[in-house]
Amino acid sequence: MQQLQEKPGVKIGLETHVQLNTKSKIFCPCQNPSVLKEEPQPNTLTCPTCLGMPGSKPSFNKHVLLLALKIALALDCHIPDSIFFSRKTYFYPDMAKNYQITQYEMPLAKGGSIRITAKGKEKEIRIRRINLEEDPSKLVHSEKCCLADYNRSGIPLAEIVTEPDFSSPEEARLYVQKLETIMEYLHAYDSSSLAVIKSDANISLSGGERVEIKNITGAKEVEQALKYEIIRQQNMLRMGKKIEMSTVSWQPELGITKLMRAKETEEDYGYIFDPDLTAINTVRYIPGVQKELPEMPDAKHERFIRSYRISDKLAESLVSEKELADLFEKAAHIDARAAASFIAGYLKKTLNWSNLKYRNAGLEDRWVLDIIGMLKNRRITDRNAEMAARKMVEEKLSPKQIVEKHGMEREDATTNTEISIERLLEKNKKAVSDYRRGEKKALHFLVGLAMKETRGKIDSLELKNLIIRAIRNKRN
Repeated sequence: MQQLQEKPGVKIGLETHVQLNTKSKIFCPCQNPSVLKEEPQPNTLTCPTCLGMPGSKPSFNKHVLLLALKIALALDCHIPDSIFFSRKTYFYPDMAKNYQITQYEMPLAKGGSIRITAKGKEKEIRIRRINLEEDPSKLVHSEKCCLADYNRSGIPLAEIVTEPDFSSPEEARLYVQKLETIMEYLHAYDSSSLAVIKSDANISLSGGERVEIKNITGAKEVEQALKYEIIRQQNMLRMGKKIEMSTVSWQPELGITKLMRAKETEEDYGYIFDPDLTAINTVRYIPGVQKELPEMPDAKHERFIRSYRISDKLAESLVSEKELADLFEKAAHIDARAAASFIAGYLKKTLNWSNLKYRNAGLEDRWVLDIIGMLKNRRITDRNAEMAARKMVEEKLSPKQIVEKHGMEREDATTNTEISIERLLEKNKKAVSDYRRGEKKALHFLVGLAMKETRGKIDSLELKNLIIRAIRNKRN
């Protein structure tokens, strides 16, 4: 495959399905498996309704509606006074009753938007509609047969459909990341459970028809799938081949898309009003839901910059995880800038490296507050604060225990330090020569060596000044 080339005429829209954080399924009282921490045994969380048995009747879960209204209000959507459900008819093996209960003519909400920042520029992604629907079952493929696990059948989904406002895979990734953050703020989705966010991406290039990429899990996969599909379609157009409307599936293990079928139109699904479910009045629920809306990431981001005078980048990093934002607010009274730098920098980097969220890392808030207090009182250097963050996550010990166990207490420079720096400069004459010629990287290199020599116990700025003074004295 050739390298991806940025070209005008790329249009991308996303249909993102969020498995909602409710105890039971959308149309029956069965337990919602997506909120569990471990996968249940196949077909153990089922009943006649989610198995599609003849004569079974759906009953709408009110908690699904309340969560969905939260999402719609948070995205500044228009909510109609009344909504109803339709049957989407299709003959696939993952739907026992051969139709899916969803919304078509009158969705939960329309309009609204999400703001993203790509390459330093802010962009508004318009929301076309938000639908409520049931998840189909899970198909398990083997060499000899295909099995169906109906535990997943009936999990409540919020389908959030955008306008084709994305012009690059990066923008699509940023949008899904932002959407996941918003869902977690609303407690509509829990990334630490079995719940997933899946997207179908619609993409077209100038000169070709729209292609839909099905079942892409997560934000990074969205970017990878779109990058591949853009290159594939560019190569087809370059060879004079016609791109026809179709549906392809993303194969993450191979990093390619695979043709599933010629693309259906909405008319092919034969939507009809579901006679088993009555229309739902939304008006009476909206005032109560509005009162429960939390401060959203964008508003929190602006407040952090304004109130705590931290950088845009630090504020953006802090609000990307609600628990980190709350932790920062607790620590800001000690030293707002030190708290922002430590939490958004050292702590978050360590958590990301360990593939953890703060809420399930096994850490205590007071530990983080203690480290920030140590930084403010100059009991620990920045370098050892970073090391302490790593050790906290690894060993689940308090900062006091970490500092004592690993000898991280800050020290002031002594005569022995100056002698050590003299020896260091003798061993690294080339770096000294490079610094004298004006290469700043050489000084950073020497400071790094000195930090390693002193085990991070002496402040980097102090070591930097000692090195500069030693180099000048050598010249004299």
